[in-house]
Amino acid sequence: MQTTSELWLFFLIVLGVVLLPGMDMTFVLATTIGQGRRSGFAGVAGIVAAGIVHVAVGAAGIAAIVTLVPGLFNAMLIAGSAYLAWIGFSLLRSGAAFAGGSGAPGEAAPSLAVAFRRGMITNLLNPKAYAFMLAIFPQFVQAARGSIALQALPLSAIITATQVAVYGAVVLAAAGARGWLLGHPRALAGVGRTVGAFLVVAAVASAWQGWKSFG
Repeated sequence: MQTTSELWLFFLIVLGVVLLPGMDMTFVLATTIGQGRRSGFAGVAGIVAAGIVHVAVGAAGIAAIVTLVPGLFNAMLIAGSAYLAWIGFSLLRSGAAFAGGSGAPGEAAPSLAVAFRRGMITNLLNPKAYAFMLAIFPQFVQAARGSIALQALPLSAIITATQVAVYGAVVLAAAGARGWLLGHPRALAGVGRTVGAFLVVAAVASAWQGWKSFG
């Protein structure tokens, strides 16, 4: 098993990665402002579930296969970029996607299952998550120390707790701003367009990285 100092080091690395603005944080922000606190937390749950999948993939050694066949990782980058761009363009069109779930009379309540699924897909296609699993995770799991699965458990717990804490705080902050934004439609649309632009830029950057690797 890992030493206490190694687990603390892993936590600090994970915290830095999660705090770095990217696809997951932007998704949580957009979902909370657009659909409310419950949907925001459902999206966080989806991200956490995907994080567990990433750990399972790393522990199973599939990450090593991706390293040997970089085309698979490049394909993930491009797939994730396409999904990210689709969300970004939907917001850029008018910012209207943020108006969904505002609680207007007669409006259908947003599906928590949809928010969960989108959060999971966003994280599963997040290039940052795969880069972490390829470059960092293997440094803390060694076959010579015994069961890989047992070594992965504390690492998974650290990732989950960090995601819940950081993205949960984003949900609470965004939910606090949502009430004011719903009373100011122009500001709400502006936030939607800004988030959409960020997503599109991130998608282009990820796609370009994957395309260059193919070359």
